[in-house]
Amino acid sequence: MELSRRSFIHAGTGTFLSAVLGNSSQTSEAQSKQQVVNPLDKALGITTSSLTYQMSSIPAKGKFTLLELPHILRNELGMTVIDLNTSTLAKTDQKYLDQVRDSAEKAGCILTNLKMNQRNLDMNSTDATTRNKALTAYKKSIDVAAHLGLKWARPLPLVKRPDMKIHVASYRKLCEYGAERNVQLLVENYGWMQNDPESVVKLVKAIGGNVAACPDTGNWDSNPIRYAGLKKTFPIAVTCDFKARAMGPRGEHSLYDLKRCFEIGWNAGFRGPWCFEHANKDQRQLFRELSLLRDMLQGWMKEAAENNSDC
Repeated sequence: MELSRRSFIHAGTGTFLSAVLGNSSQTSEAQSKQQVVNPLDKALGITTSSLTYQMSSIPAKGKFTLLELPHILRNELGMTVIDLNTSTLAKTDQKYLDQVRDSAEKAGCILTNLKMNQRNLDMNSTDATTRNKALTAYKKSIDVAAHLGLKWARPLPLVKRPDMKIHVASYRKLCEYGAERNVQLLVENYGWMQNDPESVVKLVKAIGGNVAACPDTGNWDSNPIRYAGLKKTFPIAVTCDFKARAMGPRGEHSLYDLKRCFEIGWNAGFRGPWCFEHANKDQRQLFRELSLLRDMLQGWMKEAAENNSDC
């Protein structure tokens, strides 16, 4: 059974799974026709991992802090969405987190997601002590996400394929913890998931509740897997890491087709937020390339919307 992305998002993951498994009551016609406006539709932003070379935890010459980022993003790059990474949070005390949130609000930006990228954590370990250490650390990060008012948080997939029974059980614990704090957990195609176009959908289905997809356009082992994976994943996506690798002077991108990645998402009903993930050591060049990506996405969205209105 096919289920639209909007139905998945607004009905909840539980309804999605019931529909897939064929044991859910039919949604009423009135509910299915109800339109819910998503404030993040067509919104553009960045993942803070894109700014590895430009950001500093403390004021430094030639760099800027997370507290300065919202103003820069809005006024210099014309974007509004900030997808955070644990490595870019200088501190996690309440005073600092309030400053981060306030700086975003003052600039008219939206903090949406926390990529929990702590290293040396393994929530899939057969050793209970190791596993619980990881879950405790992730729960503390979910608390941070909740304090910042974020919608989502994502644990870091590992390179080695885990014992799926342990992996799903650990994910469920995080999802239950997040649900109590209005934070939804995400699944991203990274590490062991990159060679299977259905990996994200299968894991989301197995977890079963308070979980959704965050497709990364770059993290696939080959182009055939990439396009197949995005086609499978975008229908259950709530946010997207729109990753670009090396770019030419006019936005050329030889490694894979950026517009095709966008079109797969758009045709699946995904409208945003689109969070650019793209790095460059040279800040001037980085901002130029991020602006190129912004202009490309805005142009493609406008074209796609006009084509839809003609139908």
